[in-house]
Amino acid sequence: GHTTGPSLNNDKLYKFAYSAEVYVDGVKASLQKSAGYRISSGVDVNLLWRNPDNDDDQLIKITIKDVQVENVNERPAAENIFKGKSTEKIIGKEYLEALQRPIVLELVRGKVKTFYSYQNEPGFTQNIKRGLASLFQLQLHSGSSREVDISGKCNTTYHVRQDQVTKIKDLDSCEIEKKGFTSHNRILDVGTKGTSATVYVLEDSFIKSIKAEENFVFVLNYRRKTGAKIVSKQRLELKSVQAGLGLIAAKQVASVIKTLDPNYVAMPLEAELVKSECKKCPSLSEHWQSIREHMHPDKLSKAEAAKSFLSFIQNIRKATKEEILKVIRSENKDFLPQVVDAVTSAQTPESLEAILEFLDFKDASTSILQERFLYACGFASHPSETLLKSLTEKFKGDVANEEIRETLVIVMGALIRKLCDRGGCKLPAVVEAKRLILNRLEKANKDDNVQMYLLALKNALLPEAIPVLLKYAESGEGPISSLAATALQRYDPSFLTKEVKETMNRIYHQTRKVHEKTVRTTAAAIILNSNPSYMEVKNILLSIGELPMEMNKYMLSMIQDILHFEMPSSKTVRQVLKDMRTHNYDRFSKMGSSSAYTGYITRGPDVSSTYSLDILYSGSGILRRSNMNIHVFDRNAELHALQVVIEAQGLESIIAATPDEGEENLDSFAGMSAILFDFQLRPVTFFQGYGDLMSKMLSATGDAMNVVKGLVLLTDFLQEIQLQSGPTASAEFLGGLAIDISGGMEFSLWYRESKTNVKNRIAVFIAGNMEVDSFFIKTGMETTLEAETALDFISTVQFSQYPFLVCMQMDRVESPFRTHMTKYESLPSGRRYTARRGKAAMLAGNEYPLHQENSNMCKKVFGAKSDSAGSWF
Repeated sequence: GHTTGPSLNNDKLYKFAYSAEVYVDGVKASLQKSAGYRISSGVDVNLLWRNPDNDDDQLIKITIKDVQVENVNERPAAENIFKGKSTEKIIGKEYLEALQRPIVLELVRGKVKTFYSYQNEPGFTQNIKRGLASLFQLQLHSGSSREVDISGKCNTTYHVRQDQVTKIKDLDSCEIEKKGFTSHNRILDVGTKGTSATVYVLEDSFIKSIKAEENFVFVLNYRRKTGAKIVSKQRLELKSVQAGLGLIAAKQVASVIKTLDPNYVAMPLEAELVKSECKKCPSLSEHWQSIREHMHPDKLSKAEAAKSFLSFIQNIRKATKEEILKVIRSENKDFLPQVVDAVTSAQTPESLEAILEFLDFKDASTSILQERFLYACGFASHPSETLLKSLTEKFKGDVANEEIRETLVIVMGALIRKLCDRGGCKLPAVVEAKRLILNRLEKANKDDNVQMYLLALKNALLPEAIPVLLKYAESGEGPISSLAATALQRYDPSFLTKEVKETMNRIYHQTRKVHEKTVRTTAAAIILNSNPSYMEVKNILLSIGELPMEMNKYMLSMIQDILHFEMPSSKTVRQVLKDMRTHNYDRFSKMGSSSAYTGYITRGPDVSSTYSLDILYSGSGILRRSNMNIHVFDRNAELHALQVVIEAQGLESIIAATPDEGEENLDSFAGMSAILFDFQLRPVTFFQGYGDLMSKMLSATGDAMNVVKGLVLLTDFLQEIQLQSGPTASAEFLGGLAIDISGGMEFSLWYRESKTNVKNRIAVFIAGNMEVDSFFIKTGMETTLEAETALDFISTVQFSQYPFLVCMQMDRVESPFRTHMTKYESLPSGRRYTARRGKAAMLAGNEYPLHQENSNMCKKVFGAKSDSAGSWF
């Protein structure tokens, strides 16, 4: 009996009706309003040959006839792009003829052993036939196996119940050649899900009907409302069985094929890669001219800039090195930095070659462009080994500008981490870059050099660098030990060994030597954030009360923040506090102005975001460190979206105050350091040394210094999908950010007041595009989202009395937010159907509530100032 696969009767012609449908729409939408199309046809099937030695080895011929193309949903005549066009006109004569040429399958035990077709047929029609042929593959007993069909080699499971067979294909397991990439951070990436099921109904040991359905869903992880789905359905129904031709007598398959048509060749059943050519696409230069005005440096905080940046990247990805260089070489200094951002973010071999040919690191005059190139490399969404290799070579060569040389190695650190996260830690270029940084750090003697290699390690986060970082944290001088400690703070707590915690405890409690407050507070934060023991917490709480005045207040504030925000260590802290009841009051009622506070910016179903703000002062009221952070997280991942740290030291002499104990000899310094999307940028210095400070103070206009300005590609996702009915589909999501962050610090001796100001101007544009491409029709959907906002963080300090007054403000301006969705169907002739939907809203501005104490102080600061409105100096 034929229990292993379906069997055809001799001398019969089986006539089927076949249809293949495609739908594209929003994730939650019902299919009645989707864009898409349907191809329907008749399909004739007959048996050509059965192996005389094995009943289960059959050769069958399949012919497609009477092809029709139509809307998948009823449309009024005016919206029907197929109206009045014959199938031949829609598909094209040559393609239609190819589609109707028969194919031959050798079925062994129900599986397709060989697929015979004609060579030199268009890939598109060949894939439609492969999609039909794949439906004829089935087994008549339950079980799982890996089998090959149009989707590639996939894990397939069959469930058999009497005359019904269900075939489930695990699409994640399919091996097939396809292009695509994903974003580096999960939160910025796209979640995908694909399912495939086919139900067979059998009658008289052959197929009565087949229904197949495939679903693909794509959503932005950070906003699941933004997404799309593609649904592909196939149906095959037996209409009649008629008398057919007799079998071909032969011993072997080869001789049957020869008799039938010597032009038949055996071909792979899995789909071949096909791409329709773009007919009227503008050149890269033409495209650049059309968006150029939006890329002016003054317009970089507008959503239109981010949108133009994304479309420019898409076009650069299709361009040759020569076309790219032509645009770069034609541009002036205002626009070049934005061109460099886009060319570097495109991350194709051609774009990398073009930019490296253009930039000359031996020339100090183009350092602005070199820096923009390096920062774009640091933000790269899927960097290649070649990129790291090129940067390592540049670093070993001559670099005219010292700051660029520092930036180079800092970016190498970021690329090491990204490549390691993708399992590339053993790649030769990664091994070499790691070795270079660790070896040079060991030999470095100047503080500047030590600092740049530590910054590189702060980006690379290598487990093997922890011992080196511990050494510098404990024995380095001020800024160096502070930097090493903040690098350790970026590691996941699971990497922080017993040795790390012992060192941090020694630093905090100053067991071996006196440390600066900045390093001690960082050490305390590391201990409290990495699952501290009861004793560790107890010792920290006992130290409060014995610390220098402002540090006392800062540590107290940190402990209160852990409790109020219910951080992981809050349980242990509560336990210790309960047991220490007896001697709390005096210890915990200290004066001072330093503080630490964490709060939510947003809490949503997909992602939440928090801001934290902590400020440490010296005993005389001068800022030592202000640290603002924004973290975004979901259930499985976290992203350090922003950190801006302003550090100052040795400024007491300006206001003729006494420095804190152990800080008498610190050099005057103020500067700013930023992390953007998990990438530590090169810190900037406001002033270094007393002379520099005085000259800047006397000329101070309070002008903000630019920390980072440019365009960043945040979300970068592309996946090509082979639909089992034949066409290819693609899902592409791009998210661009136009950003402008500046910071400044000013003093007024007259009002005995200082001000630090960090301004963040941000515009975002996100575009998702799903498209199904059959050679004669494209159908798809575009979804976009845009927003512009500004976040200002200002802290004002009045040090005319003690405790001095501090007012911190964090404000977000009113922000426009727009979403659009477009569904379309289009023919090569240009005939097109489009349905659009859009929504715009204003997000109200917001003053983020910091703690109550701060609100009280702001009232005092601004109450006291209202009568003294003179100039700063």
